Amino acid sequence: MLFLSVCFPARIIYFMERGKSMNQEKIRNIAIIAHVDHGKTTLVDDLLKQGGVFRENQAVAERVMDSNDIERERGITILSKNTAVYYKDYKINIVDTPGHADFGGEVERVLKMVDGVILVVDAFEGSMPQTKFVLRKALDLDLPVIVCINKIDRPEARPAEVIDEILELFIDLDASDEQLDCPFIYASAKAGYAVLDLSDEHRDMTPLFETIINYIPAPKGDPEAPLQVLISTIDYNEYVGRIGVGKVDNGSIRVNQDVVLVNHHEPDKQQKVKISKLYEFDGLNKVDVTEAGTGSIVAISGIADLHIGDTLCSPERVEAIPFQKISEPTIAMHFMVNDSPLAGQEGKYVTSRHLRDRLFRELNTDVSLRVEETDDTECYKVSGRGELHLSVLIENMRREGYEFAVSKAEVLYREDERGRKLEPMEIAYIDVPEEFSGTVINKLSSRKGELQGMSQGSGGYTRLEFSIPARGLIGYRGEFLTDTKGNGVINTTYDGYGPYKGDIQYRKQGSLIAFESGESVTYGLFAAQERGTLFIGPGEKVYSGMVIGQNGKTDDIELNVCKTKHLTNTRASGSDDALKLTPPRILSLEQALEFIDTDELLEVTPKSLRIRKKILDPTMRKRAAFNKKNNG
Repeated sequence: MLFLSVCFPARIIYFMERGKSMNQEKIRNIAIIAHVDHGKTTLVDDLLKQGGVFRENQAVAERVMDSNDIERERGITILSKNTAVYYKDYKINIVDTPGHADFGGEVERVLKMVDGVILVVDAFEGSMPQTKFVLRKALDLDLPVIVCINKIDRPEARPAEVIDEILELFIDLDASDEQLDCPFIYASAKAGYAVLDLSDEHRDMTPLFETIINYIPAPKGDPEAPLQVLISTIDYNEYVGRIGVGKVDNGSIRVNQDVVLVNHHEPDKQQKVKISKLYEFDGLNKVDVTEAGTGSIVAISGIADLHIGDTLCSPERVEAIPFQKISEPTIAMHFMVNDSPLAGQEGKYVTSRHLRDRLFRELNTDVSLRVEETDDTECYKVSGRGELHLSVLIENMRREGYEFAVSKAEVLYREDERGRKLEPMEIAYIDVPEEFSGTVINKLSSRKGELQGMSQGSGGYTRLEFSIPARGLIGYRGEFLTDTKGNGVINTTYDGYGPYKGDIQYRKQGSLIAFESGESVTYGLFAAQERGTLFIGPGEKVYSGMVIGQNGKTDDIELNVCKTKHLTNTRASGSDDALKLTPPRILSLEQALEFIDTDELLEVTPKSLRIRKKILDPTMRKRAAFNKKNNG
């Protein structure tokens, strides 16, 4: 393999000299940025393989950087990850970043660690909403950009048109002449090659490596100046605690060195600490080093009170590096102890103390999250960047054995200086087959969306652009897929706060509610399925107040699905065989979160997802609904 012969001597020299900091001119720090599913993680895989990180005969999983189970299952990157490859005598530190808008906070932070970016764009899909978001962040920081047109081996690829789209995007974002004059690379990350021209022979990733070395500058900074390290991301390990990751902006850092911890946004924060453990990245591993110089990306453990945005600096010059504040959350849910009749039967961690400890532990690594205690000691308000952001947390907790309940997602409102109510707004970009565009426009208009643009795309698709309140999109994605028969694509990006748009009716259909506790039987379900769509089958535990399906009409209906047929003298042993049940609609976590209404909760356990009314008792529920109607 060509790269092993080129890269291996550099790795051997590096390990022989471990403990000495690497030559600043031989370091390149880059981030890979892109829209969701444009292939950036697969591209990193190839750079790792061809950078000699794996043995030639080593079996390597696809998307090796997506180490989290949920990342692998959903095919999305949630957390930014650091790695490093060696090419010739250069060390290339690479940060793989998320592409989904809900994890945009990760992108904003890691760009402070790098000196250039590779913008990966799908050769068929072209420029997408998140492409614009991540590129704007890079251009604002004046970072040089290498554009990589990926998936050029797709039969429907249109690289020439995509280049025009990208150049238009640069112009729209007021890029400078230097930024416009960026190199373009054509690649197939899946097939493992990159070329400078479409007519070139397909061999390997050498053209991309060479472009990185020649176009991305070496890290700036003064190696003789006092130490400054800006912490850009936080990792967490049960054995060593918090691990801060950042770039050495000036000076050098050594194990056992005394430093001062400061923060640009907290002028009063000054804490003397000692560097007890220092790591650099090598392939997929962190390796112990005794010293690291200017430009190196390092991981530091042993400092308990380390946060994103902190600066570690030399006591002789205590000066914090300016750092962009983390974007505020726009959506919130209440996480609470499960108090249903089936509580505690399936979960390992069920108490409020378990719930509290787990939620506050999540703050160690997820800085876009907020957790607040409420008046109720068994309930916590958890705020995040979007439904996906919070659903990933719920899914992780579920897999770890936690049992709890969550409320419907609600947006976080603000007030302007004149006391007017403001709400978070989104720009929704929608690609749908032409015949479904009317339905989508009607649905989004009823959710207070305003159509801002409409154009004809390729292949009979229409592109719609809506400005819509964030709450208007809550619970819409499932409906959207149904309306477009699975052929529509919706992408959203945060668009700041705007004036409150008025009330929105989330759900037009009511719920089918179990009338009594017990076990569902075929006879009871057969009668219930005439009223709507069922979420459960026979033999499942139910309780009074549990939602077992969706009514075809607007009202909630209580049904007895535990009801058995009365015994009669003429009843034959096979008389129930003729009852045919429609298969139930099994809701995923996202679908359940979208379905629940404001008076309902989602009961989450490691084995089950159950929707229930907040008030289980039917009499008290009717009284509460009556009072709400009269008072509000």
